[in-house]
Amino acid sequence: MFGLARASRPVGAALKNASTAPFRAQNVLKQQTRALSIHEYLSARLLKSYGIGVPNGDFARNAEEAEEIAKKLGNEDMVIKAQVLAGGRGKGTFENGLKGGVRVIYSATEAKMFAGQMIGQKLITKQTGAQGRLCTGVYIVERKFARREFYLAILMDRATQGPVIVASSQGGMDIEAVAKENPEAIITTPIDIHVGVTTETAVKIARELGFSEQCIDEAADTIKKLYKVFIEKDATQIEINPLSETNDHLVLAMDAKLGFDDNAEFRQKEIFSWRDKTQEDPDEVVAADAGLNFIKLDGDIGCLVNGAGLAMATMDIIKLNGGEPANFLDCGGGATSEAIQKAFGLITKDPKVTAIFVNIFGGIVRCDAIAKGLIATVENMNLRIPIVCRLQGTNMEAAQKLINDSGLKIFSFDDLQAAAEKAVQFSKIVKTARDIDVGVEFTLGI
Repeated sequence: MFGLARASRPVGAALKNASTAPFRAQNVLKQQTRALSIHEYLSARLLKSYGIGVPNGDFARNAEEAEEIAKKLGNEDMVIKAQVLAGGRGKGTFENGLKGGVRVIYSATEAKMFAGQMIGQKLITKQTGAQGRLCTGVYIVERKFARREFYLAILMDRATQGPVIVASSQGGMDIEAVAKENPEAIITTPIDIHVGVTTETAVKIARELGFSEQCIDEAADTIKKLYKVFIEKDATQIEINPLSETNDHLVLAMDAKLGFDDNAEFRQKEIFSWRDKTQEDPDEVVAADAGLNFIKLDGDIGCLVNGAGLAMATMDIIKLNGGEPANFLDCGGGATSEAIQKAFGLITKDPKVTAIFVNIFGGIVRCDAIAKGLIATVENMNLRIPIVCRLQGTNMEAAQKLINDSGLKIFSFDDLQAAAEKAVQFSKIVKTARDIDVGVEFTLGI
């Protein structure tokens, strides 16, 4: 039945027996792969433009538009779906108490009523966390009944270094649970990127899934067209759950989750114009606009590093010394005064942060220039938490002298291990001071 299937997260990690990373930094590496996600209604429009079957429907930004769309559909059997970029919408709860971000409706009046309760409210699901995500519109579609439901995804696979089609006869379910409990139900087909999906391959997948004979050709054609979207639009993931054979033997993509490679933005301008920043962490949006790579974590030691590899090493060594990184923040080669101040603003916005570890290699930017920017930032922001600094590279001696002569509470180190130990030590001291309500300066002896 259309609309009641649970949306699932990207399947790449779920369907492969990847080992658990020992440190958070390695987990961040997965998160740091940037991929644009677009709303379901936009995904459906894109698929339809390629001749792929989708249920009739349209997007509404307010209750009145929802009522008009329902009237135009002229159907007494419809589904209204909150447009929120998160899985588990059907089992989610809005902050106003309304349960279910995916609901069956039977009239234009109901479309208006539920749209009014959904739009402008945050939907809380198993993937959003307690903060939820804002619903800025609803997708109203005709309700279709399926004879069979399948799962199909196309994604890039590191093991084969190319595209792979992952499919299952158990569509409409949480594919991660299927992969765990019934792995033989997962069909994996590597695709030669130089050849693409041939008719023979597509027909084989359609038959293995279990489409009825009268739908085999249409199902194969749909699979080929989905791969065409994947290649032509620089997608990182196309996930259809469910891909259904309806009672009247149509092959329809009932629900779609599409992701696109951020590196291809320059040639996919239309798709990237569909980005909805309301669905993203506001701090991460600010960081991206400032040219910073920033991801919040659960710890309490703020990290400011230039270079993703150095950031991984920094977070790993914090973990090795018994601390917890509060963020991943890579300012890249542009560690200017402005970038450092913006980075500190993002780090200190988190009330859990008890110390900041600055670990920068001065290559493109000299260490003394970084030191000046760091000193100016600490003075301007009147920071009250300890800052451990390790600068290596061009003019590092001059940088250390600037920091030592500044009179500010910035603790400079040459050795990475010693710096990490001190950052963890300071963090624990400040946490203790906060717990017993003692001044940080007094506790640190500074």
